[in-house]
Amino acid sequence: MKLFASLTSPYARKIRIILAEKGLPFELVVDSPWEVNTRIPSVNPLGKVPALLTDGGEVFFDSPVIAGYLETLNVSPHLLPHEPIDAVRVRQIEALADGITDAAVAMVLESRRPEAKRSDDEIAHQTGKIGRALDELERRATGRHWLHGDSLSLGDIAAGTALAYLDLRHPDYDWRAAHPALAALAARLFARPSFTDTKPPVG
Repeated sequence: MKLFASLTSPYARKIRIILAEKGLPFELVVDSPWEVNTRIPSVNPLGKVPALLTDGGEVFFDSPVIAGYLETLNVSPHLLPHEPIDAVRVRQIEALADGITDAAVAMVLESRRPEAKRSDDEIAHQTGKIGRALDELERRATGRHWLHGDSLSLGDIAAGTALAYLDLRHPDYDWRAAHPALAALAARLFARPSFTDTKPPVG
């Protein structure tokens, strides 16, 4: 398999972590959609990473879709429960965590606009999304070792990736202070080799 990804993309990092947890071999093709000579549009019409080229030549893009594909390979550890309704619940946690990432990315893009065109209201709107989603994840994490069930799931990986992205791009946002259960979960996740080995470069 080939994974097209940038080293700083939180969505691509989520997939790299899944691949590492499952021990699946793959070739990492480092590419950024923002580069002039990017090859990403040739594998994903939306021009976004990550995109996965399977051994059979099929391409999957968008991190939830790729994560779902990797589960079909039936390689342990299984990151989605076998019970369909529980799998949906884990997917909802993934969506909640990805929503934090989406809002955090939107804040980065807005902050990079020329000052005259920058919208403080938009940044506040995205910050509100993050706060509400963090509160919900905190509720789900309280009193638990993992966000769902008794083992690491896709929801935990998505949450860890989102929290790590907040640390990377919004270091002044002190999400840990009001979310001790999430902080404890993040500490456990960040210590795993799959997270340490995929830590993005600063910059």
